[in-house]
Amino acid sequence: MLQARNLRCERDYRVLFEDLCFSLEAGEALRIHGSNGTGKTTLLRILCGLYQDYTGDIVWEDESQSGDYLYQGHAPGIKDHLTAEENLAYLLGLGGRDQIDQAILHEGLRAVGLAGFEDAFCGSLSAGQRKRVNLARFFLSDHLLWIMDEPFSAIDTSGVVLLQEMMASHVKKGGALILTSHQDLDVNHPVREVWLGS
Repeated sequence: MLQARNLRCERDYRVLFEDLCFSLEAGEALRIHGSNGTGKTTLLRILCGLYQDYTGDIVWEDESQSGDYLYQGHAPGIKDHLTAEENLAYLLGLGGRDQIDQAILHEGLRAVGLAGFEDAFCGSLSAGQRKRVNLARFFLSDHLLWIMDEPFSAIDTSGVVLLQEMMASHVKKGGALILTSHQDLDVNHPVREVWLGS
């Protein structure tokens, strides 16, 4: 599905990684390891086309799939003055989904443990709850590839279980997953690994 060939990236006169090669197929999960500052977030941004200062190639087996991904960065991307439901509708709208039925939005929020918080303003939610609002769009997503940067940060134990179940279901259905995480990943499926740094 996706191949990274001989990637090299340098920032502030420091080589983050070079000669980096890996591949990912549908139905697979890939975890990127590395200590802080080794280029994990930069690599995800390269894969998403959000960072261009690198050499090497990102090759999609089927070019029509090259935009078929959903990306979640470090920041939750949540607007404090909107409710959880409004934020989820806004985030899905950014991905091209307009006029989403309220019942579907509520289903997504329920799936990430936010039933009863649909009308709560996100400025009043905890960091973990705000993160869950963002993650609800993955539950409602039909994108082939999920790209996630430290998705378990600020999430409590029950949230980690819910998220891992979502990931396992996505991979089982033939989706693919690339993520950075300092936490072990349990998706009932072998997880391939890429290490950055020494």
